[in-house]
Amino acid sequence: MIIGVPKEIKPNENRVALTPAGVEALTSKMHSVLVEWGAGEGSGFSDKDYEAAGAVLGSAEWVWMAADMIVKVKEPIASEWPRLRAGQVIFTYFHFAANEELTRAHLASGATCIAYETVELPDRELPLLIPMSEVAGRMAVLEGAKYLENRYGGRGVLLPGVPGVAPAKVVILGGGVVGLNAAKMAAGLKADVTILDTSNERLRYLDDIMPNVKTVASNRQHILEQIRNADLVIGAVLIHGAKAPKLIRREDLKAMMPGAVIVDVAVDQGGCVETIHPTTHEDPIYIVDGIVHYGVANMPGQFPRTSTLALTNATFPYVLALANKGWKHALADDPALRKGINMTEGSVTYRGVAGAFEMTCFDPEQFLRT
Repeated sequence: MIIGVPKEIKPNENRVALTPAGVEALTSKMHSVLVEWGAGEGSGFSDKDYEAAGAVLGSAEWVWMAADMIVKVKEPIASEWPRLRAGQVIFTYFHFAANEELTRAHLASGATCIAYETVELPDRELPLLIPMSEVAGRMAVLEGAKYLENRYGGRGVLLPGVPGVAPAKVVILGGGVVGLNAAKMAAGLKADVTILDTSNERLRYLDDIMPNVKTVASNRQHILEQIRNADLVIGAVLIHGAKAPKLIRREDLKAMMPGAVIVDVAVDQGGCVETIHPTTHEDPIYIVDGIVHYGVANMPGQFPRTSTLALTNATFPYVLALANKGWKHALADDPALRKGINMTEGSVTYRGVAGAFEMTCFDPEQFLRT
């Protein structure tokens, strides 16, 4: 198979989808790997590193045109859509349910789109989302602590406090991988941390492993009670492959303390805060009703070396399976990978995406048999 690795062109996205080590492993199996010039520079991998591993380097146009499978980090942006084509496999983060224009563009292309974020193990674990969720969860606390500074419009509260002065109150909505990592980081910095989740089982687990973190059952009343005096609120809600629920409404901001900060890690899936919208690392925050909003949709891109290595550790076994077997056989053999297919041949094959835009959802099995 011919595998293509284009350079990520989303603003401030410095990760790369395949390391030189991954290239070497693929070429040793007689696959061809095409890498766009400069694709790995942001993560510390030079063109010479890729060439030494067996990759052939060239332009973006050539990589997209020649590759049977494109492996990326983030969804193709509008300038890349004309390069999509029927019969080509795209393996990356898509988050289709949060973006109808993106969804329809990929449907129109006829490409087979396999989404990292919906590959799902039998225990409902999302193995390709976990490493970036770990990075984003930890980053959420660091970014939130920074934007609590007075010069950004924050409350001027130091997260850990000092002797004689109480630490900041951090409220985390969602106890999954993002929420767990955010709680670990915030508690490690001696903040006053409360985490909310709808699962009693998950709350028991979090209480067992983090006795210094408060756990609260998530419902409308409890959310309002907690955010009222929060310095930092972290949105860490995930519904597999679907839009995030709006847990904080516009009118709720008036009940919060002026200068409080919201970091909505769920922004990729539409966000769990009504007033959130995607921002970039260049312009990460804005203020609504006195509340600082942080909505960067590719948070791990700010730490590309760590993020690339963590991501490719998880994705590479699936890349290799797709290359060795072809996408139909690879999906037929692996139920977890099969859940990753969101669309093919102009048809939506993932229920969360179809439901977001009232589209018909087709059984992916019918495409594996053809």
